[in-house]
Amino acid sequence: MAFALAGGILAAESMIGMGPAAPKAAGPMSSARAAVDVFSGAARVVDGDTIVVADQRVRLEGIDAPESAQTCPGRYAAGILRPWQCGVAASRGLARLIGSEAVVCKSHEKDKYGRLVATCFVGGRDINREMVRLGHAWAFVKYSSTYVAEEAEARSAKAGIWASLEPAQPAWEYRSRRWASAEQTTPKGCVIKGNISARGERIYHTPWSRWYAKVRVNVRDGEQWFCDERQAMEAGFRPAMGR
Repeated sequence: MAFALAGGILAAESMIGMGPAAPKAAGPMSSARAAVDVFSGAARVVDGDTIVVADQRVRLEGIDAPESAQTCPGRYAAGILRPWQCGVAASRGLARLIGSEAVVCKSHEKDKYGRLVATCFVGGRDINREMVRLGHAWAFVKYSSTYVAEEAEARSAKAGIWASLEPAQPAWEYRSRRWASAEQTTPKGCVIKGNISARGERIYHTPWSRWYAKVRVNVRDGEQWFCDERQAMEAGFRPAMGR
């Protein structure tokens, strides 16, 4: 087993070094450079572009997937445009790509929430690239042009988020609108809900979480409102899983 895992890491490192480096702007997403590091392990899917590997929360570099509560325009049926749960589909698509295999990641930097931003591989295959190519994510061109060609391929094939005649709302616009809407009704504009489950799990929900509308914050029970995700994590809360 150790030999197989070592071989997987070497294969991924070999793939990582191939081809010209794509330009990548640091932008506000990255607040701290991290030493280039390759790490591996079993992965848990948080949502369509975030996983947990070796106890590290990892944001997949160069892509932005629909949020867990997000729906996208579907195809017309009987003259009605029927939306579909593209956020749920993105999480499940990422879970299928990973399966039960070890994930090998190359970290690039840390974002403003302390997550490692990384390119990740399963069996030598770039899963960031596959998520865009399969129509489960947009190329996150605000920060990276790495997967622009794969987005064009997905759009041409009408895959996933590109299947409808009506354009899907990009995830970054969806988040911005949900946040602005939540600010109107939450304390001091702090819209993230820190919930303590019946089992004592401390979980936070952003306005784009699938369960956000159902969660109630009971301050007397130790639940809290947070102004950003870093604040929630520093208080010992973990993000809600998007699957």
